[in-house]
Amino acid sequence: MKRAIILIGFLGLFFGCEKENLPKDTPKCIENKINEISKGDVWNPPAKVYRYKYNGQIVYYFPPRCCDIPSTLYDENCNIICSPDGGLTGGGDGKCSDFFDSRTDEKLIWEDTRE
Repeated sequence: MKRAIILIGFLGLFFGCEKENLPKDTPKCIENKINEISKGDVWNPPAKVYRYKYNGQIVYYFPPRCCDIPSTLYDENCNIICSPDGGLTGGGDGKCSDFFDSRTDEKLIWEDTRE
């Protein structure tokens, strides 16, 4: 009986819920947003999430998806900082117009590979 329980648990690790391969220091709230995206329709272009340093803090950038939908820049607590680009004008909400010039340490932490 003990072996059966261990075997079931072991198989669950390999065939159970698919866990995104994110950096260990990714905040849970960002991980939750990524999980929400991966449960929905595939974006065009496919969704990506980048981590940067910006204004002395770690931030997470979700690029614009399709058409006139703006990007979103989050802090580590999932508070929205701004929309750096996208939207009707393509220039975001104007609240962080220096983002693309000031950001550093770019790291792609997730990309939707579904088709």
